[in-house]
Amino acid sequence: MIVSAFVVIVATSFVPIFADPLNDAIQTQVKDSVDAVRSQNKIDQLSDETHNMLAEYRQNLRETKVLGEYNDHLAKLVESQVSEKTLLQEQLQEIEVTKREIVPLMLKMLETLEAFVGFDLPFLPQERQNRLANLQELMVRADVSTAEKFRRVLEAYQVESDYGQTIEAYRANLKSGDSERPVDFLRLGRVALFYQSLDGSESGLWNQANKSWDVLPGKYTKAVRDGLRIARKEAAPDLLMLPVPAPEAVK
Repeated sequence: MIVSAFVVIVATSFVPIFADPLNDAIQTQVKDSVDAVRSQNKIDQLSDETHNMLAEYRQNLRETKVLGEYNDHLAKLVESQVSEKTLLQEQLQEIEVTKREIVPLMLKMLETLEAFVGFDLPFLPQERQNRLANLQELMVRADVSTAEKFRRVLEAYQVESDYGQTIEAYRANLKSGDSERPVDFLRLGRVALFYQSLDGSESGLWNQANKSWDVLPGKYTKAVRDGLRIARKEAAPDLLMLPVPAPEAVK
């Protein structure tokens, strides 16, 4: 009995000695595990934040580089615009000078054109005089630009130039003394100007030297009539036997 009691005493005395350290160890292990998990979560969170910050930093670097290149481009563009502005200002000054110089030129051109029409063969007199009169009125109009005025003057010169390269038939009145009668006119460039009465009984040629009309012999009646038909595109081009004034000798 004494031995048994000893054993029981020993057994009961050792249980509380080993129970508390084990429990503490388990609790410590659990706590360490929890702390480890929290630490890992914190590490993961910091890693994500670091990754996001790094990505944002790289994005900012790219945007900074792009903005830098764009700013360089804008700087060059501004520099080019400044140069262009300077050039435009110089051109505007030149335009003002040109406008002052071109107006007297246009007036001189009109004066020359008017003199030329006066010395030329007397074809389409009313049409050509009206064109000159319209140009004279155009020159003093403030609502028409200088460029448009110059264009119209050049256009008149072009029309007069084309007369020398074409043939034309038209009907108008022929003055004979104090009377007028309708006739058909035939213009061969600026070489010769003919007329023929409407009944075809009379034909004539403008004498530039005498500034008068010469009646042609009857043998030219058919040729003038054929020339009128060709000019009106009523007949195919053909060789015409017509008198042509001889060119004046150059002195």
